[in-house]
Amino acid sequence: MTAVLVANPKGGAGKSTLATNLAGYLARRGHAVMLGDLDVQQSSREWLALRPGFLAPIATWDLAPGAPAKPPRGTTHAVLDSPAGFHGKPLDKALKAATHVLVPVQPSLFDILATRRFLEVLQAEKAVRKGQVKFGVVGMRVDARTRAAGELERFFSAYDLPVLAFLRDTQLYVQAAAQGATLFDLAPAKVERDLEQWQPIIDWLDA
Repeated sequence: MTAVLVANPKGGAGKSTLATNLAGYLARRGHAVMLGDLDVQQSSREWLALRPGFLAPIATWDLAPGAPAKPPRGTTHAVLDSPAGFHGKPLDKALKAATHVLVPVQPSLFDILATRRFLEVLQAEKAVRKGQVKFGVVGMRVDARTRAAGELERFFSAYDLPVLAFLRDTQLYVQAAAQGATLFDLAPAKVERDLEQWQPIIDWLDA
């Protein structure tokens, strides 16, 4: 099973936006997708409750009394949305289950500093050192033409992690989320620019 962990210790980094839209893309491709929320706030789970039945289905955890949460039987792709401050044993456990890790970060000094320590922790993990887990960084709410975007890319180059994409700040994400939808559920002509920005993430995942 392909399992993508979306993680960053900084609150408001765009984890749920990235996780829900990634799950939406995979569902549109016809995969059996589970969106698992590791956050006590359960934002992604609440978003799933809004998702209309006519859109490509996305499952959530299979919950049974007295048993740990697990992906539903037949799941081929899991997207795990993690909370702020995610570290220690919960992070270790999630990394052991993950095949891919996406780190969303906004191009601000505080976001970059908060992410620095997290990247150091990730790179110390055995699975990462052995190349068993694929990593990528995604710039959130950023204009790739700005100086801030360049500084973000230079910062992460020091960690030998690919900056996969810069996703622009647009209300389309907000509008789609309010309907339980993703960019991949909207008319392609309406989100053409954004789908182009997502293509490197898709290529990285499919490689």
